[in-house]
Amino acid sequence: MRKKQNYQWEKMTLGTCYYPEHWDKSLWREDLQRMLACGITTIRIGEFAWSKVEPREGEFTYEFFDSFLDVVKETPMKVIFGTPTATPPAWLTNKYPEVLNCRMDGVKFRHGMRRHYNYNSPVYRELCGRIVDKFGEHYAKHPNVIGWQIDNEINCEVDEFYSDSDTAAFRKFLQGKYGNLETLNSAWGAVFWNQEYTDWEEVYVPRPTIHNSTNPHQMLDYIRFVSESAISFCHMQSGILKKYIKEGDFITTNGMFRNLDNHKMTDEALDVYTYDSYPNFAYCLSEDPKHAKHLNDRRWSDKLAQVRSICPHFGIMEQQSGANGWNTRMEAPAPKPGQMMLWAMQSIAHGADYVSFFRWRTCTMGTEIYWHGILDYDNRDNRKLQEIGQIYKRVQAIGDTVGADYKAAFAVVQDYSNIWDSQVDVWHQRLTWASEEEIFTASQLQHTPMDYVYLLEGTEACELAKYPVLIYPHGILMSEKKAAVLKEYVEQGGCLILGARTGMKDENGKCTMTPMPGILAQLTGSDVKEFTFVGPADDAVSMDWDGNQLETGIFSDILEPVGENAKVLARYKSDYYEGRPSLIENTFGKGKVLHFGGTFTRENVKAFMAYTGILNPWKEVVEASEGCEISVKEKNGETYLFVLNYLAKEQEICLKAPCEDMDTKESAQGNVALAAYETKVYRVLK
Repeated sequence: MRKKQNYQWEKMTLGTCYYPEHWDKSLWREDLQRMLACGITTIRIGEFAWSKVEPREGEFTYEFFDSFLDVVKETPMKVIFGTPTATPPAWLTNKYPEVLNCRMDGVKFRHGMRRHYNYNSPVYRELCGRIVDKFGEHYAKHPNVIGWQIDNEINCEVDEFYSDSDTAAFRKFLQGKYGNLETLNSAWGAVFWNQEYTDWEEVYVPRPTIHNSTNPHQMLDYIRFVSESAISFCHMQSGILKKYIKEGDFITTNGMFRNLDNHKMTDEALDVYTYDSYPNFAYCLSEDPKHAKHLNDRRWSDKLAQVRSICPHFGIMEQQSGANGWNTRMEAPAPKPGQMMLWAMQSIAHGADYVSFFRWRTCTMGTEIYWHGILDYDNRDNRKLQEIGQIYKRVQAIGDTVGADYKAAFAVVQDYSNIWDSQVDVWHQRLTWASEEEIFTASQLQHTPMDYVYLLEGTEACELAKYPVLIYPHGILMSEKKAAVLKEYVEQGGCLILGARTGMKDENGKCTMTPMPGILAQLTGSDVKEFTFVGPADDAVSMDWDGNQLETGIFSDILEPVGENAKVLARYKSDYYEGRPSLIENTFGKGKVLHFGGTFTRENVKAFMAYTGILNPWKEVVEASEGCEISVKEKNGETYLFVLNYLAKEQEICLKAPCEDMDTKESAQGNVALAAYETKVYRVLK
């Protein structure tokens, strides 16, 4: 059972990312006053400013941030201080090159970017610990400081580490996990292609190979090692800060990146989790939004649902305010009028109680000269600043929704072993990418809100029980522990939907010799007799489910019922397996399992939703077009309805139940027109 988050915002607030080191001191006071005037009451500072406190090794000066905080102290502005470890100073990387991360071929990443260090260098950990201690000791007691951000976007830029320090730490990690080389060789299947190890000095982090082909079991352990390294680095800093922070202040970090168990990091090192939301990536010049099958900027609702699984009431440390881009990549247009409000409300609708915009003013120098902030280079008032004022008015109007719980009709089950295996196994990856995007798309278009729920080390069935339906798309790696939790969930009345390839591997990523779905066979009452991709020479494959023809995606497990309570619901309609079962239902305890042999599409997910009775749960409250997202939150017996129009044209909704418009406080019912990118928040009246 996961513990509750340590910190929640009691009031919905706005912030911005500010870099006093980028600007002349004469601008500081005016900047703070302009922020406060438009409703921004919190700033984040310091996360890239190591040299402002330690300009040379062992030489510490606090004059710069002291002078800035003196100006802040004259105002009600609150401060989130970042630890500066994402950008080590030139003196450090020049004197101690062993702190640098490397490419797989051993070439070091040099000074001049960010996040070019490795987590496992003893020297870097020592120097990071010292600078974090200095920051905490000197600044944590400041009355305007309310929180701390550890590092910046852990595992962003690079999420693989190949330095000598990483190899040494990887060996220790493996020794702790396996104890001896015989067990390691067995877990990694090292007998294949004569990879067996006879000395720990022969074991390295992954290195270049022919075709860049890998041992998938080694890679799975390597990703687990990277995650543990990042968590250890974060935990080290958190432990130092806890010695100094005031009661009521919080520790967080920002972003959500690969090769990292964000749930474990949050539970072990953080008080609250914050995310960086940049929906404008959907409109980068390298994208094709007019012809995209996915939902463009609306896809960030999927990412926010992932964040919500980590921390139900989270913050946004960096919310898009202007066009994104570096001088080297990521060129993008400016957000259209209304999209700043849309994207901020997208975050709030999904659980954010704090939204901080990146950044206050666009930087006039460096790599991020095109990562535009609220203000442009000329520092004049503009439409973005005006829109911030509108967002502030909205936040004040919907203040009652702070801390409200997002209401999902179902959840998608995930676990880190399967996520990471899908990164090293292209067969697994194809299925995962296809199904997860389509499940989210169906959830959005059918106005059937979804959560993600993770099977973690301590997950209990009672944590799953609040969802009447769970979809576990492709649980290819299966363990006895995960199987037991799923079994208890179904026994107690839950409905579990499983997709192709379920139960094919063990937790090391090795294929089992038990017929799929392996250790879940008793639960599913089914057997996989054959399996195949739908190939490029094949026509699309469909199934007949009660007279409805539904495509079964890109893969086909050919099923057979074997349990006494199992029955065939659908059969394939084409290819060499025409007429054979594609969908089997098995009753188990008070619940049931639907074992589906294919991958998920938006059409077959809609059919699953209808069959299980969860389709469009708020249809008695609101009717909306596919261009609008519906989110519902609840708190203290009140129900709040968020409606977001992502399209560049007017959309009409119909409020079927009496509501209160939280902006105007007027009653609302019947047809309502939403302008391009417009959002509405309603209190549903009883």
